[in-house]
Amino acid sequence: MASDSFLDRSRTIAPPGYNRWLVPPAALAIHLAIGQAYAFSVFNKPLGALISGNVDKPAADDWTPGQIGWTFSIAIVLLGLSAAIFGKWLERVGPRKAMLAASLCFGGGFLIGSLGVHMHNLWLLYFGYGFVGGIGLGIGYISPVSTLIKWFPDRKGVATGMAIMGFGGGAMIGSPLANNLMSHFKDSAPMGVAPTFIVMGIVYLLFMQFGVWTIRVPADDWKPAGYVPSTEHNALITTRNVSADNAIKTPQFWLLWVVLLTNVTAGIGVLETASPLIQETFSESALGAGRGVTAAAAAGFVGLLSLFNLLGRFFWSSASDKLGRKITYAIYFGLGIALYALIPTLGHNLQLTLFVVVACVIISMYGGGFATIPAYLSDLFGKYQVGAIHGRLLTAWSTAGVLGPLIVHSLHESAKAKGLTGAAAYQNVFYTMAGVLVLGLLANLAVTAVKEQYYEKGDVTPEAGGH
Repeated sequence: MASDSFLDRSRTIAPPGYNRWLVPPAALAIHLAIGQAYAFSVFNKPLGALISGNVDKPAADDWTPGQIGWTFSIAIVLLGLSAAIFGKWLERVGPRKAMLAASLCFGGGFLIGSLGVHMHNLWLLYFGYGFVGGIGLGIGYISPVSTLIKWFPDRKGVATGMAIMGFGGGAMIGSPLANNLMSHFKDSAPMGVAPTFIVMGIVYLLFMQFGVWTIRVPADDWKPAGYVPSTEHNALITTRNVSADNAIKTPQFWLLWVVLLTNVTAGIGVLETASPLIQETFSESALGAGRGVTAAAAAGFVGLLSLFNLLGRFFWSSASDKLGRKITYAIYFGLGIALYALIPTLGHNLQLTLFVVVACVIISMYGGGFATIPAYLSDLFGKYQVGAIHGRLLTAWSTAGVLGPLIVHSLHESAKAKGLTGAAAYQNVFYTMAGVLVLGLLANLAVTAVKEQYYEKGDVTPEAGGH
């Protein structure tokens, strides 16, 4: 009987006295695993040399960078779509069953993808890592978020920051793991990619089981010891609840959709161009022989951005508990507009240190935007079905995943076609992204309290995703 399954939500309710700080590690186990997606680029060159065996001299039948790039894009699109589609199912069945499904899809995606690599079948790679793995990304991403919000009603920003910080840090594990495995298997398979996919699929599937089997949800009447909800009136923090179906009918949902879309689109502008940007802007021709930024130094710059992406998720979302979500996003956008507009000037003036500092602050706010949005949603719509609402909002991420690179590449290519080089070749990218952030700032300023007509009438039930 389904009701007797150990996977059911009813079997994950924590007993009295359960320590809520045991829940964040379960969430981290899921997000650290699926955060590997940010490190997919380490496979780009090896996947493009499976036939030739030489990353510098691809064969005519080898896959092109553009063809390989679609694998990541499909995964990100499926992340948003699956989070939107399965959000209400997750709220109904609970996090354990959803996490198990996520682990099977994410690990299975690697295994199917390995077959595609072995057979040199690009569509099988798209289906495995992109489609199946992308579904695992989406379900896994939203699985622990609403549970953590319910465990930490007094620290919602800290709670979501802890989980989503793991996603930002996943690449710091996934990247060296993939490189070491490909090096180990390079003599047994083309570029060592297929066996690396198999090992990573199994490792991540097993690693995610820690989260699956240790996650707990609080009892309906549970609250932190000594916790008293604030009586201070704040129109943007409700004690009532809005369903996922009603939330998408409100202007507040779509304003936050624009907020997430613009913040992510602008951030991708930096992440997409980080390595070539700093090498071309601070090249030897600009700084002098032997003083230019090398490829190795650029890789260090990308790693530094990843670190600030991770730290920003926890720092900014935790700060939002004190500052308020609307003010925190106003900082992201207000400060972001100034810093994006400053980047081309720093490049023109060859101020490398300030350039790196500004880029790190920008990326910290990019990560912070991801981590703060679930708490913003909970403030406005209540904790009932907040996971499902969050899932639907992640379609903004999918859109940004396509829109951001499209803007960056078209503007950069246009500048190069005009003969511009160095910092000048990127200035329109950053001025455009500053303009994108202006739209986000206006959307955030327009956020108000949800109208009475959208709230649920009466009590909500766990079976419907409530608590």
